[in-house]
Amino acid sequence: MSARRMIPTRFALAVALAILALPGWAADNPLVVQLNQRLTALQSDPELAELASYEKLQAQNAIAAFDKARRNQRATAQYIAERRVEIAETAARAQAARREADRLDRTRSELLVEASRREAERARREAERLRVQAQIQAEETERLRLAAEAEALARQEAETTLDTVAGQQANRLSAARQRELRLARQEAELMSGAKLPASKFESRGEVFTLAAEAFASGSAKLSASGASSASALAAYLQANPRAKARIEGYGDNQTPGQRRADAVRDALTAGGVTRSRLQSSGKGSGSRARAVEVIVTH
Repeated sequence: MSARRMIPTRFALAVALAILALPGWAADNPLVVQLNQRLTALQSDPELAELASYEKLQAQNAIAAFDKARRNQRATAQYIAERRVEIAETAARAQAARREADRLDRTRSELLVEASRREAERARREAERLRVQAQIQAEETERLRLAAEAEALARQEAETTLDTVAGQQANRLSAARQRELRLARQEAELMSGAKLPASKFESRGEVFTLAAEAFASGSAKLSASGASSASALAAYLQANPRAKARIEGYGDNQTPGQRRADAVRDALTAGGVTRSRLQSSGKGSGSRARAVEVIVTH
C-alpha cells in the first residue's frame, strides 16, 4: 500500500483512538457525551469511517477543549465543538457523495464506450456481409455475361438487369460503409473527449481540414484546439485500423507548410497511430481557413 493511500487510514485510526481515550467525560458533561457519541456513530459507519479524517480529528480536539474549558469560556468552546462535529459529519457525507458520483460517472462512461463499440462492430459485420454479397453478385454477373454472348440482345438485357442490381448493391455497400464511418467518428469523439474537424469525401479520400487557429501564432506548434483535434483524429484512425492518412501542410509568411504537417503527424503518432500509416508533406501557401489537410483513405 502506498504512503498516499495510508494517510486517510492513519487519520481514521487516530480519530478512533482519540474518541475512545476519554473515559472521564461521561460523568461530567452530558453535552460532551452527546458530541462524542455523534463522532463515534460517524466513525462506526462503514461507508464514512475513512472519510473526513482531518475534520473528525479537529472535532475531537474541539470536544476535548470544551470539556476542559473554564466556566467563562464554556459557551464559546461549546459552540466551536458543536460546529466542528457538524463540519465533520457534513464533510464525511459530502466526500461519500462525491465518491459515489465519481463511481456512477465512470460506470456511465464505460457503458457508453461499450455500447458504441458494439454498434461499430455490428456495422463492420454488416459491411463485411454486404461486401461478400457484392463479390458473389459480381461473379454471377460475369457468369451470366459469358453465357449470354451467343445472343447479343439477350446479353444486353442480362447486363442491363445485372448492372442495375450491382448498382443497388454498391449503393447499399456504400451506405453501410458511411454508417460504419459515422459510428467510428462517434467512438473517436467519445474516447478522446474532443470533436473531430469537419470532413468531406472526395475522390482522394475523406478530407479533414485544420484552420490556422489550430497552430500558435507564428509557429508550427499546435494550439490547444489543434491538439484537441489531433487527439480526436488519432482516436478515429485507431478505430479504423486499415486506414492511412496523408497530411498536407499549407504555410504562411512565418511557418512552412512542411513544419505544420510534421507537427500534426507527430501529434497523431503520440496519440497511438503507427508512423507507417502516416505521410506528411508541404503544399505551398495556405489561408486562415486551411492550414493542414488530413486525407484519410479507408
